[in-house]
Amino acid sequence: MHQPICAIAGFGAGVSMGVARVFAKEGFGLALIARNLEKLEANAVELRQAGYTVHTFSADAGNEDSLIQAFAEIRSQLVAPDVLIYNAAVMTMTKPSELPTEKLISEFNVNVVGALVSAQQVIPAMKAKGKGTILFTGGGLALYPFSDLVSLAIGKSGMRSLAFCLAQELQEFGIHVGTVTICGTVEVGTHFDPDAIAQSYMTLHKQSFAQFETEIIYN
Repeated sequence: MHQPICAIAGFGAGVSMGVARVFAKEGFGLALIARNLEKLEANAVELRQAGYTVHTFSADAGNEDSLIQAFAEIRSQLVAPDVLIYNAAVMTMTKPSELPTEKLISEFNVNVVGALVSAQQVIPAMKAKGKGTILFTGGGLALYPFSDLVSLAIGKSGMRSLAFCLAQELQEFGIHVGTVTICGTVEVGTHFDPDAIAQSYMTLHKQSFAQFETEIIYN
């Protein structure tokens, strides 16, 4: 029996670490994807020291070919992921009237397109198994847009819509698609501690078919 794999795209030191720990404690091997391999390996060391099985893969969440290659490597070296977490995001502090269109498109590629591309890489195997979990890290800006963070607000709104649309399409195949909408600033030792937030991801993952929820609003 292969160890089940949780793939986390856009891995970083915040929510991703909390999610990695909570899934590893449930027996998952971790396939971590990030653009900056140096930072990725540093985080991987911490997880390995805790006794978890960790594999690292390099990819730019805003580059479709890069993501496709990373997931091909995961399938080749490990197995097709049983769980996908998409946690990549990028933002610019800019008002709508001052936001360059090329910046909006570039950030949309990370905030939304990368989530779709990543999901498309795991869906075929999940359909074949008749089960799987795809979860996106959402944000309160999808519910309460803020003008100074217009690009990220558009991105989180787009990701939320993508999650709901995928959920409608894939539920009949036993695939649970959801989003954790985090309405606050992630900070260790607070209500928005990454380890506390991560429990919402596990809650969604463990829901039975009859109880599938598409969103948990963490506030």
